[in-house]
Amino acid sequence: MPISADQKQALDSQAVSNFQEYLQIPSVHPNINYDACIKFLRAQAQSLGLPIKITSVVPGKPIAIITWKGTEPFLPSILLNSHMDVVPVFEEKWKYKPFSAHIDEKGDIYARGTQDMKCVGIQYLEAIRRLKLDGVQLKRTVHVSFVPDEEIGGVDGMKKFVHTDEFKKLNVCFALDEGMASPTETFALFYGERNIWHLIIHCPGTPGHGSLLLSDTAGEKVSYILNKFFEFRKEQVKKLAANPDLTLGDVTTVNLTQIEGGVQSNVVPPELVITIDCRIAPTVDNAKWEDQINQWCKEAGKDVWIEWEQKEPQVPATKLDASNPYWLAFKEATDQLDLKLKAQIFPGGTDCRFVRDVGIPAIGFSPINNTPVLLHDHDEYINKGVFLHGIEIYEKILKAVANFDDRTGGIKIKPVLCPGGTDARFVREFAPALGFSPLNFTEVRLHEHNEYVNRDVFLKGVEIYVAIISNLANVSVNV
Repeated sequence: MPISADQKQALDSQAVSNFQEYLQIPSVHPNINYDACIKFLRAQAQSLGLPIKITSVVPGKPIAIITWKGTEPFLPSILLNSHMDVVPVFEEKWKYKPFSAHIDEKGDIYARGTQDMKCVGIQYLEAIRRLKLDGVQLKRTVHVSFVPDEEIGGVDGMKKFVHTDEFKKLNVCFALDEGMASPTETFALFYGERNIWHLIIHCPGTPGHGSLLLSDTAGEKVSYILNKFFEFRKEQVKKLAANPDLTLGDVTTVNLTQIEGGVQSNVVPPELVITIDCRIAPTVDNAKWEDQINQWCKEAGKDVWIEWEQKEPQVPATKLDASNPYWLAFKEATDQLDLKLKAQIFPGGTDCRFVRDVGIPAIGFSPINNTPVLLHDHDEYINKGVFLHGIEIYEKILKAVANFDDRTGGIKIKPVLCPGGTDARFVREFAPALGFSPLNFTEVRLHEHNEYVNRDVFLKGVEIYVAIISNLANVSVNV
């Protein structure tokens, strides 16, 4: 039964109230105590009538997973991810207390995390609340995850979590995570990210008195290297300015973020150290770019060396074409809502990169348009109307992606010739036949000692055969 106008008004009020309560939890770095967030999420799960599981890969860094079981739970699931942590604030720079969740006369909600990204976490839950109230049942199971430490790299959160058995058991086939606000009518959608390199370049040199003209000094080496980086930076600025279709994620950014060294003003230092923040566009050959940096350091002078603070690998972007049925379902939903989307590469880093790195397609999408981009800024806010519209958008998206009828279960299959002989060869004399044992993540040990199969792999195989048999037995063939 459709939700009545009175019910919608009550749901809107409840959604805003829940959002404010979440924003008022100061889950701000450094040294976050996540207990208040977990208590809040337990209450939300209870109000939705859904189970919640708390796990962690690092003590004190909890991961909460609220699960809405689908009608066909053997199908791969949908993951809705958000992070609980927020960045620090400078309270004196804010109009209102940054954790007050104050709503002004225009309906703007001010608080750290309104855009990045407590809004999206609540929009997930409120969309589910409305779908359940409306009697909607989804085929696929939906897992809503709330993770720690995204704002400091996600190392003790999603980065480690995706490699655990706990994550693998979720059986995720498609994920949604944060995007970014858009100041125009068009919504920003992110299908990939630039990989992050943080280089600490050590430039040793001849020390001595400041009155001398020494050779091979640390300062000369720093000057040479910085000139090379800044020349490259100018090229990227020109490239971006020359093509209005490009966004920041389409170019490589380099920035000098730290300079260290020196003992006093009249002493030429024995070493200067510079730190470079580099975000590499997906089109860049990482090996060639690293060779270029090494060449600049070699040209700068002897004994220059690089310490890598962070060196992320290039992660393939999620495909936005017919090869990705979940994207097609997502796009169909947003088309039905007449939403304008601009697909782009995310200029920073989010937990999406860890999900993509284990082969799961992921889209970053925060349904926030007509709003200035204020993540990590003073006076971060979202308008109440924009926030509530985002819930309606996620209702539509969830129904589309979770009800997508991919009976293969998104399984990756590699056709090969069997190296030995099986009974299938006799069947093929009269009819087509396939040889298939649903045993992945398992050593090949047939005919060996200690032959085994993992219990979970075995049970997953049962689910796979349920899908295969129901599909094959219902195929209509004209003869």
